[in-house]
Amino acid sequence: MKDDLYHRTLLDLARKARDGGRLEAPSASVVLDNPLCGDRITLDLDLSDARVRAVGHRVRGCLLCQAAAAVIDARAPGESPASLRQIAERVALAMHRDPSILDDLWPELAAFAPVHAHKSRHECVLLPFQALVQALDEAEAAG
Repeated sequence: MKDDLYHRTLLDLARKARDGGRLEAPSASVVLDNPLCGDRITLDLDLSDARVRAVGHRVRGCLLCQAAAAVIDARAPGESPASLRQIAERVALAMHRDPSILDDLWPELAAFAPVHAHKSRHECVLLPFQALVQALDEAEAAG
């Protein structure tokens, strides 16, 4: 993987995020902001039978936030809340401690390894994962 922060794979992922769209009747919907850089994500989640059925999102933010949202949008459907929480936790560990952790997760996440070296950009990647975990919490609480 390239060491450049904004490499072709991330650019391609961010382009996909623009097609995310919102869900009409989500089980949960969360809006989170990153006050340091101005990123904002709205993440919708449809949860039923202990599986994510669909994810929708709208991102107003940087390329990293858009790309992370696109990965979630593509990979979360079909996953259990427990597995998604574990992935979110591991992405956070990768950003803060060891980017090689990303190699064992969804293949697209390896594209975020260079972000580890840019502490000020960690939250840009993590914001969509934080929104995902909050949406899972809300959807499960609603029953």
